[in-house]
Order: sequence, then C-alpha cells, then structure tokens
Amino acid sequence: MRVAPLLLSAVVAGALAGCTVGPDFTRPQAPAASRYQPAGEAAPPRVAFGAGPEQRWWTAFGSPQLDALVDQAIVHNRSLAASNATLAASRDEVRAIAGRRLPQVDANARADQQQVNLAAFGFSGSNPLAPGGNPEFNLYTVGGGISYDLDLFGGLRRSVEQSAAQAEAQQRQTEAAHLSIAGQVVNQVLTIAALNAQIATARALLADDQRNVDLTQKRRAGGEGTLVEVLNAQSQYAADRGDLPQLDQQLAEARHLLATLIGTTPDALPPTDVALDRLTLPATIPVALPSALVHRRPDILQAEAQWHAATAAIGVATARLYPDITLGATLTQGAPAVGDLVKNAFRGYDLFAGLTAPIFHGGTLKAERAAAIDRARASQASYEQTVLVAFSQVADLLSAMQNDSRSVADQQASVEVAERSRHLSRRSFEVGNSGILQVLETERLYQRASNGLVVARTRQFLNVARLYVATAGGWIAPADGAEGVAIR
Repeated sequence: MRVAPLLLSAVVAGALAGCTVGPDFTRPQAPAASRYQPAGEAAPPRVAFGAGPEQRWWTAFGSPQLDALVDQAIVHNRSLAASNATLAASRDEVRAIAGRRLPQVDANARADQQQVNLAAFGFSGSNPLAPGGNPEFNLYTVGGGISYDLDLFGGLRRSVEQSAAQAEAQQRQTEAAHLSIAGQVVNQVLTIAALNAQIATARALLADDQRNVDLTQKRRAGGEGTLVEVLNAQSQYAADRGDLPQLDQQLAEARHLLATLIGTTPDALPPTDVALDRLTLPATIPVALPSALVHRRPDILQAEAQWHAATAAIGVATARLYPDITLGATLTQGAPAVGDLVKNAFRGYDLFAGLTAPIFHGGTLKAERAAAIDRARASQASYEQTVLVAFSQVADLLSAMQNDSRSVADQQASVEVAERSRHLSRRSFEVGNSGILQVLETERLYQRASNGLVVARTRQFLNVARLYVATAGGWIAPADGAEGVAIR
C-alpha cells in the first residue's frame, strides 16, 4: 500500500511524458530562382542545368594520373583524417546523449572495517559497555540501483535532437573538406602543368636566343655584323636565362604543396608531368539548379544543420523552466560477514520518486531561453547568407566560362600572329634586311603571347574545376571499409 502512491505518480508522469516544449525545426524551402544570372551567349564548354555533377567529377579532364593523385589525397590527406575522426566523435556524442533517456542502472560493492570511538559519545574506557576499549567490526555491502528521468517536457529529447543536428553539421563540414581537398589537388596539378608549359616556352626561347648569339657572331666574323648586335643578343640570352630559376622555384613549391595535399613527403611525390595539352576540357558541365544546390552543397547543408541545432537548443532551455521527475529504486545487502550477504535478514530496498522544479533563479533560466532564441535567429541569417554567397560564386564562375572561352581564342590568335612575325623577322635578319633588335622584339612578343595562352588555358581549366566544386559534385567513397562521407 505504501508503494501505491509512487506507482500512481509514475503513471501520471508517464502520461505527460509525451510533451516536448520548444519549436520544431522546419527545413527551409528551396529558392524560387530558376537560374543564377541573366542568360548569356553560349560558349564551350556548354553548361547543362539539372541535378549537378556526377561522381568523381575530376575524371572529366581525362587524366588517369590526375585521378590517381586525387584518390591518394582522399585516402591519405591528414586534414581529412582529422575531420573524419572529429565526425566519428560527434556521432559517438549523439549516442552518449541518447543513452541518458534510458534507465540508468548501477551496481556497487564495499567492504568496511570500522572502530567506534565510544569516548566521543561520553563513554569511558571502564564503561561496562566497552570492557575491551573501542569495539571494531566489519561490514560488507553489495547492491545496485536504477533511476529513470521521465523527461516530462522533452528536455532530453531536445538535447538528443540538438546533438544529432550538430553531428550532421560536422558531417557536412567533413563533406566540404573532402570536396575542397579534391579541388585543391586538381588546382595544384593544373598549376604544375602550367608551370611546366611556361618552363618549356622559356627554354625554347632560350634556344632561340642562343641561335641569335651564334648568328650574330657568324655575321660579325664574316664582316656583315657589328659587336653591338652580338652584345644585344648575348644580353637578351642572359636576361632570359635568369627567368628559369624563378620558374623552377615556383614549380618546386607547387610540387611540395601537392605532396602535402596527398599526404606524403616531397621526396616521395609520384611523377606529376601532366601536360595541359594532354588534359581534356569537358564539352558539357552539369550544373545544379538553385533549387537543387541548396540540398547538395555541403556548406549550405552545414548551415542548415547548425540552424536546426540552434532551434533544438530553444527546447532544451525551455524545458529547464518546468518541473522534472525522476523515478528510482535501490537494493542493498549489508552484513558483518561475507557469508551473510545472501540472507534475507540483511536485505534492504528503497523506492523513490524525486521532483525538481525551478522556483527562483534570478531570471537566469528565462535569459538562457532568450539567448537560445537569439542564437537561432543568428543561425537562420547565417544560413540565408551562405545560400546567397553560394549562388554568387556559381554565377561568377558561369560568367567566367564565357569570358575564358573568348580569352583562349584571342590568345591563340595572338600566338599565331606572333609566330608568323617572328619567322619573318628572322628571315629578314638572315638576309640582312633588318637588325637583331627587331628579331629580339618579335621573340619577346611571341613569348608573351605563348605565356598568355598558357595562362588563359590554365584559368579556363581552373574555373571549370571550381565550378564543379561550387556545385558540390561527387561522392567520395570510403577507404578500407571505413564509414564514408557522402558528397551528394
């Protein structure tokens, strides 16, 4: 009969346990925009709007060597390893918080040896109750207990929801890291290819300079040239030779950075002799529509998850304003001898129900709830800003597609004109109709045009890669059976 009130209160509390305070998070609607910018003149590569890039977008450049480097970075990059471990920790934390919603069961055991100080209670050593002085005795105790938080107003449920949203935000951050590393590897390989092309152009120009030196020396030896022509040719050869060490240093630094990205040391970096001429510019680039981009780009999804977590935090703070009931029971066996622990005479138990209700906290709890509401509003604004920035990035890159195509065409025409001018000026110098300065000038123009074409083509490839990254292409498959991260 004494247990009946406790059971009754448990039934009533259980009936109320379905209440969860705080606002429920609603996923934001996709934007109504159907495009990123006003329609412009189509230029290769063509852009096809739809669901977005397919898996392993970097394979569109047609380079197995590039593919291998990206795959190695996904497996061995140390920043990705740290991000993956952080993601695993966040998922473990969700399980840890969810475990608090279940009954908590503990066991305990203890062995005591005590000596009672009778003098502290007014007894002397001659007291008949203590003929031998202060008594000593042993006490052995085993037992256990169970407790359960009814979570009347859903504070624990909101905590689990908040933790799960935070774990999702971490997952999206990890997805963004995978996407970013893939893009950085592609960018670095393209940079190395561009530097190799510039070095090849510089060396070809240096070979022309050497021929100019040889030619002017022969003309002077034959009585047709002057020392000034020889010195001009030698001076230009020395100046052009001084450009090579700087290009070699830039190439070395680019290779070292690539080694870091793929998780190896510079001395162990595999060959990176990818040439721009061996890369394929995709004829069509799939680009996600605005309505699809907000549901696939990792930074947008991360901002959405953070907004979700901030909304759940309002429920956590609100639940603290209301009472909380905890049910529990304990069972204890305590005896002076180990053999007595199994006897019913030494058994004791306790059934309890505890109520905690806030009365006065100086406005702290209400202020914490107001702060949670403000943080949720801030998260919403951050989400909306992230969407706007993402649309702006895609719009910039779509404009770049059109401008890069025109730039490459213009630079190609410039190279053809400069090559023809260089050829004619050299023939004119060989027959004595012009001086060496004209030859040197046309060679400078050809070098600038050639380097300009390399820069324009590299920029075109880089912007294509950036567009793939900006529209969140690819699925990064897990390695060695590990739990992977989807980049949808």
